[in-house]
Amino acid sequence: MKKTIILCLVLGMFSCKNYLEVKPQGQIDQEAAAGDPATAQNLVIGVYNSMWEGNMHGFSYVGMTNIASDDADKGSNADDGKTTYGALDNLTMDGTIGNLNDVWSGFYLGISRANQALDAVAGSPLNETLKNQLMGEVRFLRAYFYFDLVRFFGGVPKIDKVLTPGEANSATYQTKAGADTIYQLIISDLEFALANLAIKGGANTAVGRATKGAAAGLLAKVMLYRQNFQRAYSLTDSIIKQSVGTYGLLDNYEDIWRTTGADGIESVFEVQTGVNSACNAAIASYSECQGPRAGGKYGWADLGFGFGAPSQSLLDEYEANDKREAATVIFITATGTFLWDGFRIPSQDSVQNSYYNYKAYHSQIKEPYCGDRSRMPKNLRVLRYGEIRLIHAEAALALSKSGEALDDINALRPRAGLAPLGSVDRHAIWHERRVELAMEHDRFFDLIRENELEPGLAAAAFAAHGKTFADKNKVFPIPKTQIDLSGGSLKQNTGY
Repeated sequence: MKKTIILCLVLGMFSCKNYLEVKPQGQIDQEAAAGDPATAQNLVIGVYNSMWEGNMHGFSYVGMTNIASDDADKGSNADDGKTTYGALDNLTMDGTIGNLNDVWSGFYLGISRANQALDAVAGSPLNETLKNQLMGEVRFLRAYFYFDLVRFFGGVPKIDKVLTPGEANSATYQTKAGADTIYQLIISDLEFALANLAIKGGANTAVGRATKGAAAGLLAKVMLYRQNFQRAYSLTDSIIKQSVGTYGLLDNYEDIWRTTGADGIESVFEVQTGVNSACNAAIASYSECQGPRAGGKYGWADLGFGFGAPSQSLLDEYEANDKREAATVIFITATGTFLWDGFRIPSQDSVQNSYYNYKAYHSQIKEPYCGDRSRMPKNLRVLRYGEIRLIHAEAALALSKSGEALDDINALRPRAGLAPLGSVDRHAIWHERRVELAMEHDRFFDLIRENELEPGLAAAAFAAHGKTFADKNKVFPIPKTQIDLSGGSLKQNTGY
């Protein structure tokens, strides 16, 4: 059993709660939190548990991140998901694509739970220090939810409190706030979290809970998107220089995504999973949707649906002998492929694609598994130290600190089996970012962000991937379902 499945606070007189035993949030009496500290804490854990929802991090999330980018193709067979994942792959989606509504509703569910938890903690009899710690965790999570929403859709409704029925049906909360307004909320939440959370491994922390380092790292990433390079630099610099022994690079790159690497030295924040009696403590269909899929003349027990196949564009990005390629991509050979745990895929004739995402693979043989393929207990790595070095490098270069940027990049290359570089420019850092973080759900957003600094970059990248990128594709269309539910108060993004 992994140590990561226990996510309880060591809170003085209050007993720890098993992360996997907390009831779904809707079954917790929120009013009871005012007089019961444990109930308030359970509501906080319920916000963490929302990240298991398939609508948040599952099938559609993979489609709107990896598949929509040039890192991956749709995968599976030609007809499977043609009008949905195929539309995302080709950037031809419109507001009727159900994946958009899945992701929208999944992240807003998390926001709703966060707002409820904040209300409950504020009204509980907990001492102020503990209240601020818990509220810092929840505001970190709410910031993360909104950060993905604003990157997906641009301006979205700002809901930062528990709404009354009348408010929920009012135009005020059904219209889009501008992207700048949403970023202000994200930054405010993360600044509060940074001020109130404990350091990793410190008092009142437990594995998997948001920490001061996680808040600093996510805030630095937000600042990179806002082109506030000085703040992005100072935040990541503090993590690098003040966290010796707390954060660092895992020796073996391929171990980062295995159980052995979960919550290790490279981990800044990740979605926790585990095996419980209900077999539900995992992200719905995350590993399954990307697993190798049987097809052809050889029958075998397939591992999933085969979506999100690494693209030729991604393969072409790797330098010769870069170890990260083999750790990122499952290559199916003509004579068969043995995976790291000894599982054998018979041959290219036995599957529908030649490449699959290795980072999403979870072993049913050598890692915890409850018998439900749709609930593989694989932690989703949201933010890790390797990315902290990349953010630091990009910010340092923008501030004319090229020597520090070079140090960051050359810190990553040895474990990839590559020689150090003699100098770096922005493109060298962006290249390193792509191969270091390949298939980790950021590439689409990176292209849009980089395109702001170099107009035309995204169109060129997608053209090399065989796709056409239009200006409207900087954001996804607003789900038509949500527009209809708002009675037309919520307006569609330009161009869709």
